[in-house]
This record gives sequence, C-alpha cells and structure tokens, in this order.
Amino acid sequence: MRVLITNDDGVDAPGIHALAAAVRGRGFEVVVAAPAAEASGMSAALTAVTEDGRVVFEQRPEGYGVVASPAFIVVLASLGVFGPPPDVVLSGINRGANTGRGVLHSGTVGAALTAANHGFRGLAVSLDVIAPGDVGSGGNAFTVTEDARLHWATAAELAADLVPWLAETPPATVVNLNVPDRPAAGLRSATLASFGQVQMAVAEQGEGFARLILQRGGPAEEGSDVALLEQGHATLTVLRPITEAANIAIPAQRTAR
Repeated sequence: MRVLITNDDGVDAPGIHALAAAVRGRGFEVVVAAPAAEASGMSAALTAVTEDGRVVFEQRPEGYGVVASPAFIVVLASLGVFGPPPDVVLSGINRGANTGRGVLHSGTVGAALTAANHGFRGLAVSLDVIAPGDVGSGGNAFTVTEDARLHWATAAELAADLVPWLAETPPATVVNLNVPDRPAAGLRSATLASFGQVQMAVAEQGEGFARLILQRGGPAEEGSDVALLEQGHATLTVLRPITEAANIAIPAQRTAR
C-alpha cells in the first residue's frame, strides 16, 4: 500500500519526519511531499508558485519540498506527479491540535479532505502543544511547548497503527486524530467542540486597524475532542467530506412569464 505524507508545517518540520519514519517502519511504501515552507491555516486552498506555468518543487532528504499549499500537493499526487497515486493520505504531524469546528481552517485537515475529493482515505494527525500559562487575561493565558520537548513519537506511532484500519474503511473516509503531548495515550472517539482550543479575540481596535490575540476557549463540552484531549486522551473524529445537504427544502424555481 502506498501512503502519501504531507503537512502544513513544511517538509523540514519534525512532525512529518517522525510520521514518515513510523509508517515506513510498518512496511508501507511512503512518499513525502510537503510545502517547502510553512503553510498553516490554508484550509483546502489550491495555491502554488509557478515558473512559466510549472509548479516548483525540489527533492529534499526527506521527500519533495513543494512551493504549494497542502491541498494542492494532494491534487498533484493524485495526478501522479510524485509517482503512482497513493492509496492513503496522511497529513501531519501538525504542531498544535486541530480540534472543534476550527478544523475548517486547518491546512492539515484541508489536505485530508482534499484526499477524499479524489477518492483516497485521509488521516489528519496533530499533536497538542499548548500548556497552561501564567494566570492572566481572565485565566485564558497559555504557553506553547518547544519542539525538542514534544512527544512526536507518541503521535507518530499511534497514527501508524491506524493505517491498516484506515485502509479498510470506505473510500473517501476522513479521520481527524489529535494526540496529547504525553509518552502514551488511550484512544477515544470524540465529537467536534463548538470551537477549538484557542479562539481569536480583539485586543485593540482603532481607526483603520484591529489587533487580534489568541486565547484559550471556555470550558469544553463533555465528550468533545477538546475536553477529552485535555483529559489526556488521544481523540479520533470521523469527518464528513463536502457533500450536499439532503434535508433542506429548496424553494421551487420561479419561471419567467
């Protein structure tokens, strides 16, 4: 089975190296193709740098560094640009949890959803990097753990263990995995919280400008991905790719007289 591994933190990020090593260790054929530079928050945007109409990429020690968004890289892979199209797409390991309905904006999740559009199975993998900070801002302060201290292997091994299961799911299945920054984690099924771990807030606003800050959200709903992650569980959420809503009545078409 052929596995494409991409991310939105860039081809040189430690998370993608850990994930590729773990998946290769299970005996799967792996190709790594990821943005040449960080492309976080891209959702499923299809953007790329081209020269004379050609998408720019180069071979790196770990794989292909592509000057494009994660979703665009998945499209390229589906067209055979990096060898035979993959059976499964893994996106990550993202530096930071992708939880709640905020996954809409994630380049990590956007790549997995784009995989589904092409009939592939997709798994987005993220590692929690947020730790409680000094009390302040109404108790919403937080700190972000340094890369060297993060448990990338925890998320990588758990994701690699899920690949055989994912391969047996229906085509176009998309799964979102979040892993706490701990040596080991139990896996739990989770619903999406209303928001993610952090939310945007306006810190300052004046004539012609606004300054935003990120702060921790309020208490998470019981059983949601945010709540379970805070309790030390790895969370697994199956996402629905873009489909038509079947239960909304559409007004009858008006005809011209």
